[in-house]
Amino acid sequence: MSASKDDGGRWERHSDILFGGLPYLLLFLSTALSLVHGPPPARRLLTTLGLAAVAAGWILATYTLPAGRRSRQPYGPVRTAVYFAGLLALSAVLMARDQVFMLFAATGFLQALVLLPTVWALVSVAATSFVVNTVPDGFPRPTTGAVVGYLAAIAFQTVVIGWINLLSSRLNEQHQRRKRTVAELRSALTENAGLHAQLITQAREAGVLDERQRMAGEIHDTLAQGLAGIIRQLEAAEHAEGDREVWRRHLVAAKDLARDSLAEARRSVQALRPERLESRTLPDALESLVDGWSQEREPKVAFATNGTAIPLHAELEATLYRVAQEALANIAKHARASKVGITLSYMEDVVVLDVLDDGVGFDPVAAAAGAGTSGGHGLGLVAMRRRLGRVAGTLDIESARGEGTAISAAVPVIPQEAGA
Repeated sequence: MSASKDDGGRWERHSDILFGGLPYLLLFLSTALSLVHGPPPARRLLTTLGLAAVAAGWILATYTLPAGRRSRQPYGPVRTAVYFAGLLALSAVLMARDQVFMLFAATGFLQALVLLPTVWALVSVAATSFVVNTVPDGFPRPTTGAVVGYLAAIAFQTVVIGWINLLSSRLNEQHQRRKRTVAELRSALTENAGLHAQLITQAREAGVLDERQRMAGEIHDTLAQGLAGIIRQLEAAEHAEGDREVWRRHLVAAKDLARDSLAEARRSVQALRPERLESRTLPDALESLVDGWSQEREPKVAFATNGTAIPLHAELEATLYRVAQEALANIAKHARASKVGITLSYMEDVVVLDVLDDGVGFDPVAAAAGAGTSGGHGLGLVAMRRRLGRVAGTLDIESARGEGTAISAAVPVIPQEAGA
């Protein structure tokens, strides 16, 4: 495209130079032909050269210098008409001396529609035709045939030359419009390229933020909960120093939790599913989670499945599993519950995970407001909402102080095959 642009600019520069030099070229050729046609007397020769010099000076003063090289329009229409009037007057004087200067007079035909508006240009073409057809031989004889032929010649030249020049002018206007369109398109493409780069940057930043949020949730769901479990086992082991068997059991449990947490951390970094979901269905994975949780602490958790279980999209199953994991961790840390129940319900359009406890409860609004503040809780609930939001799921929380808590997480039914 740059090569085409350079070629177009070079052609326009050459065209401007040729158009600007055309009157001088035609004047020079006419003068040369007049001298070659037959050597005139010295006085007549000097007069012809003097008139040619005056014509060149007129063109220089009224056309070339005002126009410069950047525009073909020297003045406004009125002053350009003055230039044409002087040009035709000098052409008429020169043609009266030698008909070969008709070639110089043709400058009026070539420049009229380029330099003047359409109406004035046609008048200039007609005036040029009048000079060309009148000066060499004078007015026609006063006969019908001669007058009709004379007027027909002027009309024919005006129409044909005017039409050709008008067509050329329209083509030039179309060319200029195409140039502006190409320039606008090039500007739009440049702007779109900048916008595209900006969108890529924003998408990259959004991806980085999303990945950070994912990693924060994974760390909270795996490392934080695992470390909390390890601390509980080690504290229990300290209290059982007198009973070596109990002490050893808590120590082994702490080691197992450390290994599981390390494995889950590695899987989180690699964005893999929870290990229990790799070889189990979602109901089986949740049942295994509940069994492991119940072996370490009180109270025991009741688990049930309603409806016909179907394999879901891997991200949906991982989300529900993490929600159950986080809900149990919150119960262990805050609820002081005596009963806990988890229900997984498969419905026609949604799958719902309900986690209920009869613990001390809390104020969901206050917890959401204090999430992330010093001494505040609620980060687990924030992580749940983010996880569910990424898969078009919802989270409902019902709780009050002293009345227990009910958490309900719902995700759309997207079978495993549709997500593959």
